[in-house]
Amino acid sequence: MTGVNEFKLPDVGEGLTEAEIVAWRVKEGDVVAINDVIVEIETAKSIVELPSPYAGEVLALLAAEGQTVEVGTAIIQIGEKGAVTPPAPVQPATPEASAATTPPATRGPEVIDTNIPPTGNATLVGYGPKQRALKRRPRKGDAAPVVEEVAPQPSRDPGSVRTLAKPLVRRLARDLGIDLAALVPTGPKGTVSKDDVLAAAGTPVVEVRGARATSLETSGARETREPIKGVRKQMANAMVASAYTAPHVTEWITIDATATVELVARLKERREFQGLKVSPLLVAARACVLALRRTPLVNSTWDDAAQEVVVKHYVNLGIAAATPRGLVVPNIKDAHALSLVELAQELEALTATARVGRTQPPQLAGGSFTITNVGVFGVDGGTPIINPGESAILCLGAIKPQPWVVRDQVVPRQVMTLSLSFDHRHVDGATGSQFLADVAGIISDPATALLF
Repeated sequence: MTGVNEFKLPDVGEGLTEAEIVAWRVKEGDVVAINDVIVEIETAKSIVELPSPYAGEVLALLAAEGQTVEVGTAIIQIGEKGAVTPPAPVQPATPEASAATTPPATRGPEVIDTNIPPTGNATLVGYGPKQRALKRRPRKGDAAPVVEEVAPQPSRDPGSVRTLAKPLVRRLARDLGIDLAALVPTGPKGTVSKDDVLAAAGTPVVEVRGARATSLETSGARETREPIKGVRKQMANAMVASAYTAPHVTEWITIDATATVELVARLKERREFQGLKVSPLLVAARACVLALRRTPLVNSTWDDAAQEVVVKHYVNLGIAAATPRGLVVPNIKDAHALSLVELAQELEALTATARVGRTQPPQLAGGSFTITNVGVFGVDGGTPIINPGESAILCLGAIKPQPWVVRDQVVPRQVMTLSLSFDHRHVDGATGSQFLADVAGIISDPATALLF
């Protein structure tokens, strides 16, 4: 097998043992360079694009689309053009896998943006410092920008050599692996908008795989079965482990959130928040970060092996997000150090990335406290299950106009319910109640945030 290299499935996360082949980006006979994206895989946490660690001709695809493969298993052979390899039958596919290994005719955007350590391979784009992509963005100092024209583009400002986009849009494009130079701008003055990036990222693979029958008319069958795998399997295992390991206590409080609703309306008019989504979730997130200063035990981890409680002096704020592939909880790193504008930017980037199923493993790891917002579904409240590795989770209910007593008068106000679940092994009722009361106080009267 001289001149033939086998690429083995790496561990793309924190101790993951297997992944599913979602879509091959190459077929036998294709010629690839180092760092070309060759395959999309779905782990228990996210969909990830893998680059090739070798240059050469694709000699064989060793796993079928839809097949679940263990880490360390060879999935592709790449070698010198014309190299001969012994016959290697494709490994049996799982029942839901397609029998054919021919890749689809349509190939997704060939840009890589992962942060995954390699397993015995050369340094790859996305595994370390970001390097070359198939369609690289213009760099400062280039004699001429390298742009592959994919469609006629609107005229840009005279002398412009760089794709015009706001910093948030650039951040979103980077997170989703989208090349701004390849997009047709539809924003004001020829700028690339957030919608342009989301449209480019909304690949059929991600959306179709998460689609479900929503009514009896969508399917002629009386029953359908969906394999429990990937993110849904991980979520199920994590929730069961959390529910049966940590003794949950849930407390509720119903509050007048009118002041927060009014604050959100004012913030939307401010120049600093133009182009950003401002909602009560932003105020609640800021309230949680501030309230954790007074009750740091809520921002901790129970280490059963060491018989220690690990109190964290930072806040990695998790936001539970429903995606086509199941519930994921990406987190905003060091949320305690962000201004309100920066927190709004991070929230928008986080939710946009999750919505199209492109949240990467590093974004899911290391959370310290979580918010779940069931209010967006019109639900009043719930008893959330604590995210594994954390000690508490706050549930935001819907804000609805309801009668409320103000100075002995019944008046219509914007009312919502907050519910907090916490680990009663080390967070007692007094601590949990204090935290919940602090958050409720800030949402009821945002000016009280000055006291923290």
